[in-house]
Amino acid sequence: MEFRDLKRQYQVLKPQMDAAMLEVAQNCNFISGKQVTELEQQLADYVGVKHCVTCGNGTDALTLMMMAWDIKEGDAVFVPAFTFFASAEVIAFEGATPVFVDVDEHTFNLDADKLEQAILKVKEEGKLCPRAVIAVDLFGQPADYPKIEAVCKKYDLLLLEDAAQGFGGRIGDRVACSFGDAAATSFFPAKPLGCYGDGGAVFTNDDQTAELLRSLRVHGKSPSSKYDNIRLGINSRLDTIQAAVLQVKLKAFQEYELDAVNRAAKSYTEHLGDIVKTPVVPEGFYSSWAQYTLILDSAEQRAYLQQELKEQGIPTMVYYPKPMHLQGAFAALGYQQGDLPVSEALCERVVSLPMHPYLNEEDIKFVSNAVRAALEK
Repeated sequence: MEFRDLKRQYQVLKPQMDAAMLEVAQNCNFISGKQVTELEQQLADYVGVKHCVTCGNGTDALTLMMMAWDIKEGDAVFVPAFTFFASAEVIAFEGATPVFVDVDEHTFNLDADKLEQAILKVKEEGKLCPRAVIAVDLFGQPADYPKIEAVCKKYDLLLLEDAAQGFGGRIGDRVACSFGDAAATSFFPAKPLGCYGDGGAVFTNDDQTAELLRSLRVHGKSPSSKYDNIRLGINSRLDTIQAAVLQVKLKAFQEYELDAVNRAAKSYTEHLGDIVKTPVVPEGFYSSWAQYTLILDSAEQRAYLQQELKEQGIPTMVYYPKPMHLQGAFAALGYQQGDLPVSEALCERVVSLPMHPYLNEEDIKFVSNAVRAALEK
């Protein structure tokens, strides 16, 4: 069994996928081909924003926005402690200081009340200038943007939606990558919408920001020539072949994959909800289920469950075993064990089960029965 079955997906999409990749090879337009521009428009239309600017990967997408907003030394950028390293890394890379905030124990996403407390603490200390918030759509579910946007507006902070795992999620009629002042996503192969390598994108409604991003992703080029460099930038373009792959996958994602993962998640919850803490999707929210994550009673129970499932050929993953504020790279910030208790507890107790659009009911029953058997022992 595959944790995220890209092989099965390829077999389903093989005719269209092979044709799309072959067209790129035949035309030899490997960089900035027409598929890139087409994809950007398709993604912008899907999300419902004016501009989509693709780039080399999800980390670069976040970095480009840090650069566009001139995030720098002395700035404080607030970010959840329960997330992938890149969400905080891009802040420190610009010389700014990540301020870690605890998460909601049910949704795994940034807690708006604790965010406000963290902002007030930084303002009271007076050492850093609060500039921005990076809210993460963890495991496919958008963060609580109605509350987070209100906090950011109250304290005049920029808001970046980190939708690396959230593409396809929504709150009401608003789609992930449309929240905040800008949004970034990743097309890493295992993401809800993934390519066959690295890829990413930034979404914005601001014309000037979009123009700046298009310059920054190609060494700070001018609009007229890549050999007229008007600012310092980076080299971060989405390859044409990845854009072609994403065009095929986006069609399947919209037509049936998103519905399929939600059916799979519902089935998992029906099978397991009475024996273990299953994921919570609040009323009005919709997840794209990058992961289906259980909360166990202890680290020991998790280790036991993982071993039991491994013996039956069922893969599991732990996202994430160590919170951001306790990472060695951020040791100089002075955080201690116990500072952000919800994130710390989740890191000890969460485990993710196989999840993808091509799981059938037989697969789900097999995994669910194995989980029940292990937990009932």
